[in-house]
Amino acid sequence: MDTQQRLYPIGIQTFADIRNENYLYIDKTEYVYRMTHSGARYIFLSRPRRFGKSLLVSTLHSYFEGRKELFQGLAIDALEKDWTVYPVLHFDMSIAKHMEKEQLEAALGNQLSWHEREYGIVPENKESNLRLKNLIETAYRQTGQKVVVLIDEYDAPLLDVVHEDTTLPVLRNVMRNFYSPLKACDPYLRFVFMTGITKFSQLSIFSELNNLENISMLEQYAAVCGISEEEMLTQMSPDIDILAQRLELSREETLDKLKSKYDGYHFTWPSPDIYNPFSLLMAFANAKLDSYWFGSGTPTYLIEMMRKFHVTPSRIGGNSAPAPAFDAPTERMTEITPLLYQSGYITIKAYDRIIDLYTLDIPNNEVRIGLMRSLLPYYVTPPCTTEASTTVARIYGAILNEDIDGALRLLQTFLGTVLYTDNTGYEGHWQQMLYIIFSLLGYYVDVEVRTPKGRVDMVMRTASKLYLVELKLDAGAEAAMQQIDLKQYPERFVLCGLPVVKVAIDFDRETHNISGWMISQ
Repeated sequence: MDTQQRLYPIGIQTFADIRNENYLYIDKTEYVYRMTHSGARYIFLSRPRRFGKSLLVSTLHSYFEGRKELFQGLAIDALEKDWTVYPVLHFDMSIAKHMEKEQLEAALGNQLSWHEREYGIVPENKESNLRLKNLIETAYRQTGQKVVVLIDEYDAPLLDVVHEDTTLPVLRNVMRNFYSPLKACDPYLRFVFMTGITKFSQLSIFSELNNLENISMLEQYAAVCGISEEEMLTQMSPDIDILAQRLELSREETLDKLKSKYDGYHFTWPSPDIYNPFSLLMAFANAKLDSYWFGSGTPTYLIEMMRKFHVTPSRIGGNSAPAPAFDAPTERMTEITPLLYQSGYITIKAYDRIIDLYTLDIPNNEVRIGLMRSLLPYYVTPPCTTEASTTVARIYGAILNEDIDGALRLLQTFLGTVLYTDNTGYEGHWQQMLYIIFSLLGYYVDVEVRTPKGRVDMVMRTASKLYLVELKLDAGAEAAMQQIDLKQYPERFVLCGLPVVKVAIDFDRETHNISGWMISQ
C-alpha cells in the first residue's frame, strides 16, 4: 500500500471497520489471545481516555464471534485453532455521561433492549439487573454456548460527579444494581471484560464480584493499549519517514520531537515506552505536532478535583508513592494522585524495588503544557485567551534571546491588563503563576529547590542559562536579591554546566502586579 495514502483510524473504534476498510491497525491480538486463555474469566483494565480501550473491546467482540477472516495475518492467526462462536453482549457506557438517575436507567434499558430483540425477549421486568440476568440465561439456552459480556467505559456515568458527595452515591447505586447479576450468572459466562478510566472498589460497584482480576498494572499487559516505541518503529516506520519529509526534518529529529511530545507513559514497571495513540495518529495524519489529546477535551471532573484537594500546579508531578496510594479506588481517595494517574496526567517514571516506591511524573510535553493552560485561568483571568497565548509566546521569544528583563516587562504589562483572581495576597500564588507560565514555555521548571542553606523559590533551565528566581511580596526586589546572595544559592548549581542568572522579583499586594525586579549574572 502507498504510505502516502495511509488511512489512519482517527475516531474509528470498530475493529471490523478498520480491518475491512484497510485502515492502519497496530496489532494487539497477541494480548487478546493471552487474556482469553489466561484462566481468568473476569478481567478489568484501566487506561486513560482515547488510549484504545474501545478498540480493544471491539477486537474481543469480533474474536468471540469467531470472525476469523478479520484476523488473517495478525498475531492471533497463528495462535488460535478453534475460533468458537459465542454469544456476545457488548455494553458501551460512554453514551451515559452527564445523566441524572432516571436518564441513566433509561440509557441502560435501551442497551438491554437492543440485545433482547436479538434473542426475541420481551422484558417482563423494568429492573435492569433482572433484565440482564434473563438476557444472559436466554442467550446461553438459545446458543448452547456460554456468554461473553463486554462493558466498555464502565465508569463513564460516574466520572463527572466523582467530586459530588450527593450525586455520586445515587448513580453509583444504579450502576451497582446493573452489574449485580454477573456473580449469580457465573455458570453461564465464558468471559467478562470491563474497561474504565478510574478504579472504583469492588465493594461499591461490583457487589460480590470478588473474582475480578485487575490487569492494569501487570507487566505482561504493559502495552495492551497505546502504541509502544517498538510498534511505532516497526509497524509505522514508513509513516515516520513521510512525517519527517513533510516537517522538513531528519528521521532522528522527528523521532526526538515525537518522543518529547507524545511518549513517556508507563502503567507498570518495567514497561516499554508507550506513546499516546490518539495524538500520535493525529500527528501523522495532519503532519503537525500539536496537542491533540489534551485539546480533545479537559475533563471538568479533573479541574474540580484539583480544586477540591487544593493541588498546586507545581506539585502535580515529581512525587513518589507506593502502588496502593496512586492506584487506589476513586471513592477512597484522600488526595488527587490516584485520579491524576488513572486519567493519564501523571504516569510511572521509575520504581525502587527495595523500598517499593514508584516515581510519578507528568508523562510528556503535551500533557504538561495542556495542564498548565487549563490551570492558568485560576491564577490570572485575562480578557481573552488569545491575549494570554500571545503574551506567553512573546515571553518565550524574549527568554530564547536571553532577554529576561524584556520577558519580565512583557509579564508586567500583561498582568496590568487582567482581572486579578482570589488569593493573590500571599507569595505562593505568584510562585505558582510563574511556574505555570514558565512551564508553558516548555522549559524545565521547579519550585522550592533545596540548597545547603535554604530553598530557592524557583529554578528554570533553558538551553543556555540557569535562572534562579527569588520572589517577595511587598518587600522589594533588593531583599529578594540579598536572600539569593546571603544563602549562596548559586553555589548549589555550579556543576550544572550552565551560566547562572539570579533574578529577584517583588510583587505588589495592592496592584496585583510586579512592582520591580533585579537581574544579576
